[in-house]
Amino acid sequence: MRWLVLILMLLPAGLRAQQAATLIADNVTLTADNQLIASGNVEAFFDGTSLRAARITYDRDSDRLLITGPITVQSADGAMLTASSADLDPRLQNGILLGARLVLDQQLQLAANQINREDGRYLQLYRSTASSCQVCGTRAPLWEIRAERVVHDTLERQLYFENATFRVRGVPLLWIPAMRLPDPTLTRATGFLIPRTRNTSQLGTGLKTPYFVTLGDHADITLTPYLSPQTRTLEILFRRAFANGSLQISGAVSDDTLQPEARSYLSAVGQFAVAGGYQLNFNFETVSDKAYLLDYGYGDQDRLESALSLVRADDTSLNELRLSYFQTLRDFETNASLPPFIGEVRTEHRIQPGYGGTLTYAISLDTAYRPDTTDGDAGRDVTRAGGRADWRRDWILPGGLVMTGQTGMRADLYNVRDDSAFAANDLRFVPAAMVTLRWPLARPGNGQAGHLIEPTVTISWADIYGGIPPNEDSTRSELDQANLFDRSRFAGQDAVETGAQVAAGLTWTRLGAGGTTSTLTLGRIFRSAAQPDFTPSSGLSGLESDWLISGQYTLPNGLFFELRGLLDDDADTTRTDGRIRWRNETVDAGAAYIWQAADLAENRPDTISEWTLDADLTLTDAWSMTLDARYDVAADRPVRAGIGFGWQNECVTIEVSASRRYTSSTSVDPTTTFGLSGSLAGFSAGRSAGRPAAQCRQ
Repeated sequence: MRWLVLILMLLPAGLRAQQAATLIADNVTLTADNQLIASGNVEAFFDGTSLRAARITYDRDSDRLLITGPITVQSADGAMLTASSADLDPRLQNGILLGARLVLDQQLQLAANQINREDGRYLQLYRSTASSCQVCGTRAPLWEIRAERVVHDTLERQLYFENATFRVRGVPLLWIPAMRLPDPTLTRATGFLIPRTRNTSQLGTGLKTPYFVTLGDHADITLTPYLSPQTRTLEILFRRAFANGSLQISGAVSDDTLQPEARSYLSAVGQFAVAGGYQLNFNFETVSDKAYLLDYGYGDQDRLESALSLVRADDTSLNELRLSYFQTLRDFETNASLPPFIGEVRTEHRIQPGYGGTLTYAISLDTAYRPDTTDGDAGRDVTRAGGRADWRRDWILPGGLVMTGQTGMRADLYNVRDDSAFAANDLRFVPAAMVTLRWPLARPGNGQAGHLIEPTVTISWADIYGGIPPNEDSTRSELDQANLFDRSRFAGQDAVETGAQVAAGLTWTRLGAGGTTSTLTLGRIFRSAAQPDFTPSSGLSGLESDWLISGQYTLPNGLFFELRGLLDDDADTTRTDGRIRWRNETVDAGAAYIWQAADLAENRPDTISEWTLDADLTLTDAWSMTLDARYDVAADRPVRAGIGFGWQNECVTIEVSASRRYTSSTSVDPTTTFGLSGSLAGFSAGRSAGRPAAQCRQ
């Protein structure tokens, strides 16, 4: 029979007001000299800490617990301590454990000849060995840290090593007189992060040593010196969380041999919820020169956008203010020609009127500003103020036909400066109407494949009454399956498709019984008048558009295909693109291809034909691989290529990578980059205990 004994009954009166340990055992004996001896399945509990042992002797006179192992102590924070024998106080807060082993977060193991427990906070381990690697027999672990003394501060969750040696398979590689490391349960702490090496053909071999600094519970900053024979760089990352949003600032400053002057970049991103249900978003980006981001691997953008927006959106309304500034990084483009300054404010509302359908109305104001005052495209500034109203309604007709009717009116007032080809002030009105007929024909699968065929025809009309403004926001349009049946395929407000037009198409969808899905779309647009703002390669120029052919195929194993092509009447291709993706638990790989005919109207003097590839592969439980590549078929040369390998087990992660950028320009040279990084599990924040463990071999 097991006995339940409250040690409180044996403690001095001054301690009875405090919580004491609880003891459970198979056998309990009280001796004449005030010793309580518990044996057989002994368990003791105090304030969230539990202790299990073969035998516990409580000496009331010395107020000590003499414990015979094997001993297991489980603390409230999940740490586990084992020992062969111990001398502790009844509250398990102070004492000595011999032949002890400490396991933190089921990852890091620390073995010691002796562990002293002090004030319930500090554990002092003497002649200690620390490792998160699996130990097989007498063979040394993959890595270990041996130290004369280790102090574990359980409150601050820090490990302090004295006179430590880092060993690999028992071979000492590095002696460290003193160091501090976070235990695996700590998510944030000031200190050095994992260093990384970076080798490039331009900057040589360098080392990045990030230093993380906590600034309270809601902010931190990371300072990363990057040193190589060709550069001295300091990278900065600042993060701050607020009750209503967040802010992140990143940047770098460099003194290198590539440029005679200092180089730098700065980026700031923020999101905040403000009064009235509005969301304030901003991002700011600037760089000292066009090649800096590519030279240091910070990004591959060819334009930087800094923007400030204030947005409120719900089911029936949208209110938005947006200001943008663009900085070009292209060799043959200037900021003044973009235009660099863009501003927009708009409000849009949707209601359900009593006569049926949906009524949408909106007003907006936008402007495009160029600092240059040259007459014409290079210096033109445009401001537009306008409003629109659209009404839409759906009907179900006999035979299953679905009809949609739309009508609307738009009015815009333009102010144009620094371009004598356009009137300084111009007012235009754009009435429009459209009717869409769809006839969905379905055949249920009944355990087999199901089919849906949907022929669609739209008849629409629009016209302009007033002046023709400059086209600033609709210079790039193309035909695809998303806009085939739209009234207008222009992305912005400046350009309008005028005259009557008919869009006809057919969509076939197959739903396979095994989970496969395939879709095929074929369509074309017929107009009464050609649209001069569409470029030849858009597939939309002329009285008749190109034929649009688009298809998708999806398999239940995560494989996806998509293909789109624009063909003229002679079956010549204007534009083709396709992609394939395979995604499951072990593979995330994709490839894409694009072909575009040369088109001077889109500033494209040469044909574009390119392949891109990216893959993230899990080869085994321990090995992974990444791939990325881009190949210019038209020029018959690679643009970039990269490969990376990762290996990890329960205690180590190693990553190596190599990449090559082949492109060159007046500001950028081809570059080869190598990377190497590694980490030890058990110290880094957020490391999982579920890594693949090494197998012990006989």
